[in-house]
Amino acid sequence: MSLFVNRFHRRQKKYWIFFLTGLIIILLSIIPVRLAIAYYQAPQPQAILTLGAWIDREQAAAEIASLYPSLEVWVSSGTPPELVKPIFKAAGVSERRLHLDYHAIDTVTNFTTIIPEFQRKSIHHIYLITSDFHMPRAKAIATLILGSQGIAFTPLSVPSNRTQESLLHIIRDIARSLLWIVTGYTGTSL
Repeated sequence: MSLFVNRFHRRQKKYWIFFLTGLIIILLSIIPVRLAIAYYQAPQPQAILTLGAWIDREQAAAEIASLYPSLEVWVSSGTPPELVKPIFKAAGVSERRLHLDYHAIDTVTNFTTIIPEFQRKSIHHIYLITSDFHMPRAKAIATLILGSQGIAFTPLSVPSNRTQESLLHIIRDIARSLLWIVTGYTGTSL
């Protein structure tokens, strides 16, 4: 009897692994289609998203926003409002266009917390602004999280003197992004 039970558990485990692998493949194949549709719906960015916490990112966002006066700007978990608002004001960006969001606690939640706002405003394409050392991880996360929601992005890197983030950080956040797509949880504790 125990031989039968062991075989059953091994087969069950094998099918579970095939199921999860198939699910991930299906999810990953849907994302390029959703991104292509988003680029078709909105060939030009409709908003600006800045991953905050570095004042040079907010300064770059203010400069870009001054060049595109019709675009609204989101700063996700950035510098405190008393420091950010004067930057945008000096660039001639109205406070009506500026949205400061402090719900995110890391790069993955920079994206997951802002999606309902973009969906509410029917935004299908954004400029994504972050530092050059952070951009590879931000692009990986954005491709999965924004792409899964039909939101395309055009990355704009802010130059810095820092070394690029490690591949381990990128892989960890790719896993967290997949977790969010499947379950709605970000795995913040990972």
